[in-house]
Amino acid sequence: MLTIKDLKTQNLLLFEAISGSRAYGLSLPTSDTDIKGVFVLPQNSFYGLDYTPQVNDAKNDEVYYELGRFVALLYKNNPNILELLNTPKDCILYEHPLFKKLVPALFLSKQCKDTFAGYAMSQIKKARGLNKKIMNPMDKERKGVLDFCYVQHAQGAIKLKDWLTKQGWVQESCGLVNIPHMKDIYGLYYDTNQAYSFQGITRPKTVDTIVLSSIPKEAEQAAVLYFNKDGYKKYCKDYKQYWDWVEKRNDSRYENTIAHGKNYDAKNIMHTFRLLDMAEEILSTGTIHVRRPNRAALLEIRKGMFEYTTLMERAEEKVARIEQLYATSLLPKMPNKTQIEQVLIDIRKAFYKQ
Repeated sequence: MLTIKDLKTQNLLLFEAISGSRAYGLSLPTSDTDIKGVFVLPQNSFYGLDYTPQVNDAKNDEVYYELGRFVALLYKNNPNILELLNTPKDCILYEHPLFKKLVPALFLSKQCKDTFAGYAMSQIKKARGLNKKIMNPMDKERKGVLDFCYVQHAQGAIKLKDWLTKQGWVQESCGLVNIPHMKDIYGLYYDTNQAYSFQGITRPKTVDTIVLSSIPKEAEQAAVLYFNKDGYKKYCKDYKQYWDWVEKRNDSRYENTIAHGKNYDAKNIMHTFRLLDMAEEILSTGTIHVRRPNRAALLEIRKGMFEYTTLMERAEEKVARIEQLYATSLLPKMPNKTQIEQVLIDIRKAFYKQ
């Protein structure tokens, strides 16, 4: 199995550069230094069965792509890979002469609307989800079926738990029976003298659903119960998503989000706007600029200087602008696959020949 050390000692590197915030010109004193690169598999490995598409360290701070995978991702207009190809000169650590054959103009296409702007919009959706989680925290104590049950009362309905308390009853002595043609509505009976062995409304082994009982003909119906089943399912889904997020969230990023008081991940939103800006540039000029000329404006977003709603409105305006540019752009819909394949073949042949 190839390692990063192998790539260097065996002279397999085509390209190596500093990437991420330092390449964008958006780094802070606390920013990490990410390294990305491109390598060529040893000839025997390439012709054999064990193709290695990528080599990276444990933290993914250093990632190297095999030439074939790198070019395939360029063909698809993958943002990270196009950025690597267009790395600013002061961030390039090593460049093999053959790497220069990969000219950016070969790859830029209208696909950037979906790859750059489309990815940015997915991050906006993610930001909205984060905003919702922050603004609507969920109690750790999980609600149960009984919290979504209601009993007909007077001209309306009250919560089952309140109704039971009012009656001085317990749910374990209740019995439910389906009411035909009425979805999630049940006849509720109560076994005052423990004569019928009703099953209760829920039981320990069936805690996530309603339990039905066998109701004798002589028993009198005490009430009509409605179980908001759809509401309960949605709550369970939201509860799981929320507490999974709490468990997995980056605490330092979250504390920063809370600190600036705007309730969004400022770093994530900054990169979202960077991607939208780049999509506009590619479609309008046919070029890509990794080092961002609007560093100050992007860092203002990172500092949380804008309201969440303001940023969302600006993002939507940018997306509308990108749609317009897509319609008028002179870029091809897709890169020329035949031409790209030939360049890939030429590079690999020349590398193995040397």
